[in-house]
Amino acid sequence: MKQAEFDSRGSRIRWTEVPGSEPARVYLHGLGSMSAVYHAHIAARPELAGRRSLFVDLPGHGISDRPRHYGYTLEEHADAVAIALDEAQVARSELIAHSMGGAVAIVLAHRRPDLVSRLVLAEANLDAFPPPTAGSSGIAAYEEDEFVESAYARVLAAVGPLWAATMRLADPRALHRTAAALRRGSDPVMRTILEGLAVDRVYLQGEHSGELPGRERLEATGVRVVTVPGAGHNVMFDNPDAFVAAVAGWH
Repeated sequence: MKQAEFDSRGSRIRWTEVPGSEPARVYLHGLGSMSAVYHAHIAARPELAGRRSLFVDLPGHGISDRPRHYGYTLEEHADAVAIALDEAQVARSELIAHSMGGAVAIVLAHRRPDLVSRLVLAEANLDAFPPPTAGSSGIAAYEEDEFVESAYARVLAAVGPLWAATMRLADPRALHRTAAALRRGSDPVMRTILEGLAVDRVYLQGEHSGELPGRERLEATGVRVVTVPGAGHNVMFDNPDAFVAAVAGWH
């Protein structure tokens, strides 16, 4: 486990790391998740062996600290990851990011282009105001104190055992503030940033999630959009072969 201070009060963002060749692959998780839980089985595949891999837990999640004073905006998450990568002496990394982590990865590529050479995004949040069916929208629908004091327990009971296993390790206040940040989106919004980036970009959309809105526009700007057969939102669990192929650059 490694760590770096990401605010002025000594709070630390933490990650686990597998040594290997550069450029490093940096894995970022979704809302209420953990990077190693969602991605270690991908990085361990023979097709991806030999590359340095970092599994970063965002502030408020997993093994990272969860300061109450922190805002947990997408920009703050991105800046915390940048601090971790600077501490790890990582440059021009490949970011492999899921859901909310994909939004953070896009913002990071915009704010610190020296840190990113490639994006592999699995059902990343691209727009503000996610649909009501999205987990972030359900969490952000509560007032912060209401969520922390009572709704957090109800949400844990409702989301199912897979997501609950990591969500219970996330700080409720950080979870709510991050969900609210996803509802607001970044400025400029993530989709606009993604369309304007010059790095290699792959977007994975699970077949069961339906057609990706704005796909043609994304493809026109050079984003390779891949519909993953037999997959829903958790592409890395539903179709790990396709996920590995995308990370390896076969798409």
